[in-house]
Formats: sequence, C-alpha cells, structure tokens
Amino acid sequence: MKHSLFVWDQEVAAQFPRLAVSVSIIKDVRVEQSAEVERLRNLVFAQMRSAFRLEELKDDPVVRAYRDFFWALNIDPTKTRPSGEALLRRVLHGEDIPRISSAVDSYNLASLQTIVPISGFDLDILAAPLHIRFSKEGDVFQGIGMQAPKRLEEGMLVVADSQQILCIYPHKDADSTKITFKTKNILLVGYGAPNISKDRLVDAVNLASSYIKQTSRGRIEGIEVSSAGP
Repeated sequence: MKHSLFVWDQEVAAQFPRLAVSVSIIKDVRVEQSAEVERLRNLVFAQMRSAFRLEELKDDPVVRAYRDFFWALNIDPTKTRPSGEALLRRVLHGEDIPRISSAVDSYNLASLQTIVPISGFDLDILAAPLHIRFSKEGDVFQGIGMQAPKRLEEGMLVVADSQQILCIYPHKDADSTKITFKTKNILLVGYGAPNISKDRLVDAVNLASSYIKQTSRGRIEGIEVSSAGP
C-alpha cells in the first residue's frame, strides 16, 4: 500500500490541517455470514455496556471531538450522528446493530468499540487515487439505502475517486462501492477529526482489520495514515 492512495485537496488541507485518515487493505477475504461474528458481537456489546453510560456519552472526549467537527462541517450531530457514536448509542439503548455480513459487521463492531467512523469499500471497484475534497457543482451521490442519486450542495466534505463520490465524510457511504458477498479485496478507512490522534485512528483500523481477518479470513497488507497537513 502506498501513501499516494489519498490526495488531499488544498482547500481541505488549509481549513483542516490536522485532519487525517487511517487506511488498511485486506486481500482475499471470504465475505459470508459467520458464527464468529455473533461471538464477537456479544463480547463487544457486554464490554461497551459496562464501560459507558448513555447519559454521559456526549461528554466523552472522542464523541465531543467528532461532534465539534460535524458542527464545523455545518452538520448537526444531534440529528446526523457520527457513525461510531450512532452504533454505540444503539447498543447502550439495549438495541442490536444491523447484521449485514461477516466483514461489514466486523468493522462496525470496531467502530462502535473505538467510536471512530469506519468505512469499508470493495477495493476492486475503486478508481484510485482517492480525493478528499469539498463537493462542487454537479456532484451527485447515492448512499447505501437511498432510492436514487441526489445532487449535493457545494462545500460538503467528501471522499471521491476519479469516477464517483464514495463517501460523505464521515457518515454516509456510496451504495455502488459497498462490500458485498462477492467482495474479495477490501479497503478500510478510519475517519479522523481535528482533535483525534493518529494513534487512535490506527488502533481503530487495526482492530477492524483483525476482526475481518478473524471472521472473513483474508490477508492484511498494512495500515497507514494519510494526513491533510505535514
């Protein structure tokens, strides 16, 4: 894996010089339904319900960092929550999280455990390099669960390849590049915020990668950080 996988737009780097993402590639996975995921689910749920209280979650420094970043992006985090927090809130409410597949469930568990938003993409569909930029006139996006593409407002923070927008950073992934039961190679992205350390991003993606290897086999090809600033 090369550092050139991500290209940071100059406007993004100027506005958020402390922003970073952590990335991992996992090759030769077998995406399926897995009993091992259920074992992990029970373990992680019990751990998080013991470690957190729902009424105190908003004061957690990691939750606070992502909420502050959402406000800076003109996103109300009480209505559109960062995905790690959203998953953790479901668990603390006594609810389950969606069962999708061994790979997707694995990185969702890592996301709620670390509170770091994580995306998983079918690597073979992507047209690298990936650009972290602000949306521009004419950009359209169809996220997972959306019935049709929609035209984006200008100035939204997105991740895009040379053909399409892959993610509205850091909370909504594209339908066309999602992991499916046919996926063989995966790109994981852990999304940072200005007050989230690079070490935390690496730890989150490392955990997600190890869970995927545990439930879906595969070969981890390294974990790296790409930063907006030096």
